[in-house]
Amino acid sequence: MRVIIAGGGTGGHVFPGLAVAEELKNRDASIEVLFAGTEYGIESRVVPREGYPIRFLRAEGMVGVSLKKKLRAAVKIFLSIIDSYRIIKTVKPDIVIGVGGYASGAITLVAFFMSVPTMILEQNSMPGLTNRILGKFVHVVCITYQESISFFPKSKTFFTGNPVRMNVLRGNRESAFRLFSLDRDFFTIFAFGGSSGAKSINSAVVDSLNYLHDLRDKIQFLHQTGMKDFENVRDAYRKSGFKGTITPFIYQMGEAYAVADVVISRAGATTLAEETALGKPAILVPFPFAAGGHQELNARKLLEIGAAKMIPDRELRGETLSGAIRELYTSEALRAEMQQRSRSVGRPDAGAKVVDIAMSLVKLSVPSGRKNKGEPAH
Repeated sequence: MRVIIAGGGTGGHVFPGLAVAEELKNRDASIEVLFAGTEYGIESRVVPREGYPIRFLRAEGMVGVSLKKKLRAAVKIFLSIIDSYRIIKTVKPDIVIGVGGYASGAITLVAFFMSVPTMILEQNSMPGLTNRILGKFVHVVCITYQESISFFPKSKTFFTGNPVRMNVLRGNRESAFRLFSLDRDFFTIFAFGGSSGAKSINSAVVDSLNYLHDLRDKIQFLHQTGMKDFENVRDAYRKSGFKGTITPFIYQMGEAYAVADVVISRAGATTLAEETALGKPAILVPFPFAAGGHQELNARKLLEIGAAKMIPDRELRGETLSGAIRELYTSEALRAEMQQRSRSVGRPDAGAKVVDIAMSLVKLSVPSGRKNKGEPAH
């Protein structure tokens, strides 16, 4: 069995794809998994590191960019169609799974028109442009939030949750203290703003240290900054006297979560899938420019059930953030309640459900003609 997993650009798209690949290989080590993405997305670094081959498409995003970049992206659509056709003809996949982002569009659509079984994963309550288009064609749509079902044909839409990598779910707390050179006796705050970092979160965390001096000998930070802010943030921690490990990027996310008593993060769907699967108390700062405001919608769902705190990016200041940190540090009962409520909406079995549906789809297809006989049962 050969599988192409297509998409990327950000960790929010790549990591669910890796979770699906991992589940496929766990089911049957002989399954061949190939990724398709772009040279400039995070997939070009992360996928090879995880041991999977990747083929590149000439694709760019069209949403939220200048007219010049829209025109260039339009031209690249035709180039990505050519690339997609060549990849599919060479690989001869049994199924193509689109995990989101502009890199998934052309190859998933081309696969459909070449009679290859196709499915997409939609991580957000408000689907992006690419998946809204693909949803009209592909054989199966797997959604994370019930709210997004209205954007897709109900007959082929399945509520699975967002797949989470096994190494995220199985992080070892003791090894994490050693890996990140952290003190076992300190309360640990894990701050990150996604795979590229987030300047507003970085600045607010650094500013919050000015309001937390009395806790300097009790709390420590693990902070993923992204490349741009790394040196400035590292220097700020050194001057403040707080203990912590500052790094541009963390590959061992399972260990990072395992060591964290509280997480400060954006509210992307993949981040929330990880945090709820683990039941981590979180302070969420939704990315204000997310399409359709979907990160704030995601965060409010957890805020409403008491699974997380939320600070809108426009209100994010060191003083505000320090207050939320202090409250969670001082109240073990609050943390325990948030943990319980977070876990109640987590779906650690999402990857298994997606793979169950994918394998059913392949079995229901006719190998000779690639004609799909029907859809898997709900």
